[in-house]
Amino acid sequence: MSRQTRNLVVVLGDQLDVKSAAFDGFYPAHDAVWMAEVAEESTHVWSGKPRIVVFLSAMRHFREELRARGRTVHYRELDDPANTGSLAGELAAAITELKPQRLIMTGPGDWRVGSMLQAVADAAGIPLEVRADRHFYASRADFQRHAAGRKQLRMEFFYREMRRAHGVLLDAAGGPEGGQWNFDHDNRGSFPKSGPAGLPEPVLFKPDAITREVIALVGRRFAKHPGRLESFGWPVTHLDAKRALADFITHRLARFGEFQDAMWTVQPWLYHSRLAAAMNLKLLDPREVVQAAEQAYRQGKAPLASVEGFIRQILGWREYVRGIYWHFMPGYLELNALGAAEKLPAFYWTGDVPMACLHDSISQTLAHGYAHHIQRLMVTGLYSLLLGVQSKQVHEWYLAVYVDAVEWVELPNTLGMSQYGDGGLMASKPYVATGKYIQRMSNYCTGCRFKPDQTTGPTACPFTTLYWDFLLRHEQLLGKNQRMALQLKNLTRLSPADRQAIQTQADAVRKNGGLPPVAGGEQGALGLN
Repeated sequence: MSRQTRNLVVVLGDQLDVKSAAFDGFYPAHDAVWMAEVAEESTHVWSGKPRIVVFLSAMRHFREELRARGRTVHYRELDDPANTGSLAGELAAAITELKPQRLIMTGPGDWRVGSMLQAVADAAGIPLEVRADRHFYASRADFQRHAAGRKQLRMEFFYREMRRAHGVLLDAAGGPEGGQWNFDHDNRGSFPKSGPAGLPEPVLFKPDAITREVIALVGRRFAKHPGRLESFGWPVTHLDAKRALADFITHRLARFGEFQDAMWTVQPWLYHSRLAAAMNLKLLDPREVVQAAEQAYRQGKAPLASVEGFIRQILGWREYVRGIYWHFMPGYLELNALGAAEKLPAFYWTGDVPMACLHDSISQTLAHGYAHHIQRLMVTGLYSLLLGVQSKQVHEWYLAVYVDAVEWVELPNTLGMSQYGDGGLMASKPYVATGKYIQRMSNYCTGCRFKPDQTTGPTACPFTTLYWDFLLRHEQLLGKNQRMALQLKNLTRLSPADRQAIQTQADAVRKNGGLPPVAGGEQGALGLN
């Protein structure tokens, strides 16, 4: 290289924002950008092909955008013969070659990566300046101030603070628009028996030359990884992300609220936005998203309940889980409050499972790298929770298979909200239900041979069997939680024989790798709703 590199700006695959703080004061004559594709980031968890393609294609498009802006970008591609395969190895090699005076980066979204890069800088004797991430409404310091002195952290109180602080959905007097902060009660609708009618298909993005090249690369390099790429259509640039936002606001936001919890066979998108991946890679600023949604309400294009429910996911949950992650890491990763110890069933990687809800949700996940929040919380997540799968294994699966998965957002949602592995730091109670919940919110049970109103017997729904077994196994621990009192009270309906029958059938499911045992030999059927 002919010129001295003064500042080397490190850009990770989830930091694709030209307005990032890392670029403040960037001087093209002396500064440069460093990016690297490494196999390690696709193998430390067994990442699905759609997720790998989203990251690599978005990174390559961002590289081209930076170069078009006249910035020097040192970029190592995955199939470069000199690629060391790890971020640490690649950064160390870049420091040796470029001899920068200083490294600059925006704070990473993953404790593991941040610690790794700091160790490389320390070993090289070069300063690493980590700048605050302006992408979020709340800084890490803001959340620390919110958390200070509180015995319990709850998203609803944080969400209200955020609404007030940023003037979102407030009336002229500064109160919540519509007289209440939360319209969740209005956002629990299910589809009629005829199913969703006239669903607007979301805009899908035909792969361009860069994306096609990445798809071919991933197909070769990660052939044995889960997932499929035939239908890949995710936005991988800022312009495409803005188109996806406009499409959602125009065609689906108005009905999002009512049906945000509903599920339907072979309908992966429904009224959902599909914007999380673009936001988490920083292709889309959450302020753009929130402002667009609020504007739709102000212009009478979407009802308040839909708009509030959508904004709550971004300004509430998204910001809150990031605060939880950094407040409790690195120890948070190892929490396992329920002592869960089972292995993740093999069918989570294939979708080869006889329960219709799990088959559809997992197959959809593998095909698109996507499932909406109720499929994640109350189908795949609920089953692993009831089964007793070790929390960290569940986290690693979610991190691997979803295109929007970055650890800061995925870990608290999975280990805390879904698996109750943090013992209530994230959620006030375990989200557990029988198969009747899935029957109420979907058509999955129609035609499925398992009956959600049966607890034992050859046609009993495993969700229902495992629900009662979960309450029995954790009765003493959950008895300390007032929000579980009504559910635990129902255990008094069970005779000693009922309890034994439930636990015997649940044990058979666990011994069979999470699959219902082969029919035959069960003694009758216990019906409990």
